[in-house]
Amino acid sequence: MTASAVQPWQWTDEHWQGLVHRVRAGRSLRPRSWKGGARCAVAISFDSDHETSELREGGRSIGRLCAGHYGSRVGMPRIIEVLERYSTPATFFVPAVSASLHPEEQRQLTDAGHEIALHGWIHELNSTLPYAAERELFLRASDTLTKICGQRPVGVRTPSWDFSDHTLDIIVEMDLLYDSSLMSDDDCHELDRAGVPTGIVEIPVEWIRDDSPYLAMNRFASLRPYTSPETVLDIFIREFERAYADGGLFQLTLHPHIIGHRSRIWILEEIIKAASSFPGVWFARHQDVAHWVKTHSA
Repeated sequence: MTASAVQPWQWTDEHWQGLVHRVRAGRSLRPRSWKGGARCAVAISFDSDHETSELREGGRSIGRLCAGHYGSRVGMPRIIEVLERYSTPATFFVPAVSASLHPEEQRQLTDAGHEIALHGWIHELNSTLPYAAERELFLRASDTLTKICGQRPVGVRTPSWDFSDHTLDIIVEMDLLYDSSLMSDDDCHELDRAGVPTGIVEIPVEWIRDDSPYLAMNRFASLRPYTSPETVLDIFIREFERAYADGGLFQLTLHPHIIGHRSRIWILEEIIKAASSFPGVWFARHQDVAHWVKTHSA
């Protein structure tokens, strides 16, 4: 009887152990201190999904495509202005289709010193793809971002943080520096594959530190904003304060089409101001964090 033909409680020990250990958090990479002797690292990121949130579903809704366009047309200029005003570097995870629709946006970010990293081709779900298709889209997306930005991306965040059985294999094959899609820890660690260290740095994400679960809206699904912007900021600040107390990493994920609205962009500004008020805080791009922990871990 095959594993797929039985209930999970009937699985052999070998089978469920194999599932758990396919991709696993390995050794901790928390450094003794951060760059310049800083106590805490702050890594702010943006998932520039734009129109791909609709396109990846095969959707044709003009309304949802326009809502995605808002992220580039309105949200991004507001984000760029805040980052520039506070001299804050950031990482932008960009689907290749978004980059192709808005190439000047990516060049502006690169010229300003921000990082552009992989976020799929069209925000596809990797776990629904055969290996060959997932690999080809990874490579095509990397080539597209390289052509547009003039530099090859060194990190990846899988769309919707969706990891297939083959995703880590492809990341290793492409010799990427880091992934930022998984939730095994608050701090950086190495990813293990079937119990074997891969050398890939994981910069963990968490839905708690993401604007989408609190503020996203989909008229045709049961997705409605349920948290006030003030409460979202309070959650983010509490996450930062504990990261600071631990001497660890505060990583934040935002979306231009969500955080970029008039009543929400202030959250970004306030979190930067709050973190800046603490001594010994290093604002860094994800690639800078990954390089640092890989060479300075305890």
